[in-house]
Amino acid sequence: MHVKQLHPWPGSVAEAEAVQDRLRGEVELSGPDSFALVAGLDVHYRGDDALTAAVVVLDGGTLEPVEEVVAHGEAAFPYVPGLFAFRELPALVAALERLTVTPDLLVCDGYGLAHPRGFGLACHLGVLTGLPALGVGKTPFVGTHEPPGPERGAWTPIVHEGATVGRALRTQREVKPVYVSQGHRISLDVATDQVLRLTPRYRLPEPVRRADHLARHPS
Repeated sequence: MHVKQLHPWPGSVAEAEAVQDRLRGEVELSGPDSFALVAGLDVHYRGDDALTAAVVVLDGGTLEPVEEVVAHGEAAFPYVPGLFAFRELPALVAALERLTVTPDLLVCDGYGLAHPRGFGLACHLGVLTGLPALGVGKTPFVGTHEPPGPERGAWTPIVHEGATVGRALRTQREVKPVYVSQGHRISLDVATDQVLRLTPRYRLPEPVRRADHLARHPS
């Protein structure tokens, strides 16, 4: 698949923030509600800067694997809160461009709107690819929320600076919630429904679980 090169990779904090500010206006918060091919994306670090980016594409109905790719690289940006995506984006883009199929939905291990500048990794990858994208975080990042009920499917809004930027979602009964936010071309309701559909057995969505395993154990 092809990923648009909408900007050079930034070399400074000011350049990175300018990219986020410019592209934030490209984010769309509505889109399709069904997806034939769903891709999970994750990155594993091997030391301080060496990393492996993995993309696993699953059939959206059966959750059976369709394609898996990896790309090895180096962290492309220093660790700066709110700009973490720039460390991983070049390797993730390289992995995506190795796919022979084009996913209908990107499920990112990270955040979308639930981000200090309203433009996390899921937003960035969605805008670069033009594909629907959502973020699933393992821990809260910005905003506040009440604990969701104990049952699977319970959720509460994540509110940041007076706006709802995501949901704390219980994917398995009495298991810690995950933190869902829109990335691009998807509504919050659809993002929530998709995360639930993709978590039939475990806390994390199956595409992300498999991408995490592949990034840790590339063949």
